[in-house]
Order: sequence, then structure tokens, then C-alpha cells
Amino acid sequence: MKTLLAALTLTAVSIVAPAFAQGAKPTVVLVHGAFADASSWNGVARILQKDGYPVVAVANPLRGVASDGAYVSDLLTSLSTPVVLVGHSYGGSVISEAARDHANVKALVYVAAFAPEAGETAAGLSGKFPGSTLGPTLAPPVKLAGGGADLYIQQDKFPAQFAADVPKPEAVLMAATQRPITEAALNEVSGAPAWKAIPSWFVYGDQDRNIPPKSLAFMAERAKSKGTEVVKGASHVVMVSHPESVAKLIERAATAK
Repeated sequence: MKTLLAALTLTAVSIVAPAFAQGAKPTVVLVHGAFADASSWNGVARILQKDGYPVVAVANPLRGVASDGAYVSDLLTSLSTPVVLVGHSYGGSVISEAARDHANVKALVYVAAFAPEAGETAAGLSGKFPGSTLGPTLAPPVKLAGGGADLYIQQDKFPAQFAADVPKPEAVLMAATQRPITEAALNEVSGAPAWKAIPSWFVYGDQDRNIPPKSLAFMAERAKSKGTEVVKGASHVVMVSHPESVAKLIERAATAK
């Protein structure tokens, strides 16, 4: 077993080391949100890799702001390069938590994402301005043996609610493969936000039905966004429907002085 572990470690190092050794571009760490998974970044990751950026798409546990933040923080500690940390939706709450006290994080990018102040919750920010239609589309909570409940979007309502500008067959597949978030995670208060110390960029769609565009604009302004792009006609999964726009903003953040 020790021999196998050693071999795997050497293999991982040999794969990662060349990208890190170049030192020319930061590593882009992508954190998905609720009702999605790491594959939601595929289009963005493909562009970033083509442009020479090392990319890591994290499997966000979606269990709670503090615990998910600690999970991503551990990954950041393992990276020896500068990092651009990117979060989608609830993933914004996670990166706000995870980047705290990490000197290697040079920029935060919020993609249709929450950027909470200390003491705020994702659920509270969704309801700060009118426009979210998520509540009625949720399926009955799935009770967990250890307490609490998991939340899913009803599959027949998923395309219109979550991914209205994504081709229907792809949106239907996303509905079937969605990952649940705990009800508690959406109502867990955030700690001191990293965006107060780290420059941030924002991109979102003006047809977002999960987080009202007014809420997203409010958070971007409050965080003193270095650059905000509003994609006309884009849904909540702007990174799936408009990967070029999202990748371009990430690269702006990566190259900013």
C-alpha cells in the first residue's frame, strides 16, 4: 500500500509541477454552487486551459458555509502558486470564507454568486430584493439520518428556473445530475468576508431567477468590484451558457496588477 501511495504521489507531482514551475500564470480554482457540480465549469475550464492557466474545479461538499470554506481553504494551502478563486452562486459564500488569511489568493471572482457580509446568509441575500422564484421550484426536502435536510430543484422545473438559456437537452441532464445542498447551509451566517481585503470581480446574467440581479448588483457595489459584467439574457448558470464572458473576466482578474 505504501508503495502504491508513493507512486501515486510522484505521479501527481509530475503532472502538476510543470504548470507550477512556469510561474507565469496563477492557478484558477473554481468552486461550484448548489444544485450543480464541478462539470458546470467545463466550458470555462476549457478556455482557461487553452490560454495556459492551471485549473482546479473543486467538488464543493455543499454541507455548510464554515465546513465548505475549510475544505476549500485546505486546497488553497496545498497550492504553491498565486490563485484566482472563483465561486458560483452559494460558492461565493464559500470562497469568501475560504480565502481569508491566504496570501496566495490574488483575486476573487463572483459568478452569479453571493458575496456576504459577516452575519449574512445566502437565503437572506436572495430575499433582500424581489425577483427570486427558487422557493416554489424546490422539491420536498430529503430528511437526513443525522438531522437536517437536503434540498433539490424539481427536475421538471429545473431548466426554466436554473438554466433557461442552456439548450433543453443539456439543462435536463443538469437537472438529473444536480447535487443537493443542505437547508442549513443556505441559512448559515457567514464570517468575516475575504472580499474586504482581496480585490474582487463580478459577472452575472440579467435574467437570473435564483438570485435577483438587484441583489447581485448590490453585492458587487458593496465589495467595490474592480470590474462587473452583466450578461444580457443570461440565466443563473451564466458560466454554462456564456463561458467566454466568464473566462474573459477571470483572465482580467488574473492579469490585474
